[in-house]
Amino acid sequence: MPTKYIGVMQVEAAPYEQDGKVGYLVEYADGSVFWMQASVFYRTFFSLSAPGGDTLTENDITRFFDKFESQKMGEKTLVTQATMINGFSMVTDASCVDPKNYDEEIGSKICLERLRNKTWELMGFVLQWARSGIKPEENHLEF
Repeated sequence: MPTKYIGVMQVEAAPYEQDGKVGYLVEYADGSVFWMQASVFYRTFFSLSAPGGDTLTENDITRFFDKFESQKMGEKTLVTQATMINGFSMVTDASCVDPKNYDEEIGSKICLERLRNKTWELMGFVLQWARSGIKPEENHLEF
């Protein structure tokens, strides 16, 4: 039975129609080029906002969020879940010491800032992997 693999890579792509189907010509770092159907392309790649795609931007981070759901827990805690466009979810919370000081707007701002910061970290990891690849398997650490 074949082994499953996951991968992240940075490519250049341009819209291109082939045999009456909408798609993209995708060019890999090694120069190889192939056509990919648009629906597969959109499920595989995320466009970067910065010219040249060498860095992440606020816009990239914002576009990666799909939805937020918040709920008050007890008398002084707001719990917020962010769901990303790839279906991944993260949860964070914000609490106050005195229930009289509970303010959902302040709690929401705190939660959103924490979720954005975590997303910067995760997307930075993805961009690094996409740009640099990974070490050959024989060089991996063993625990």
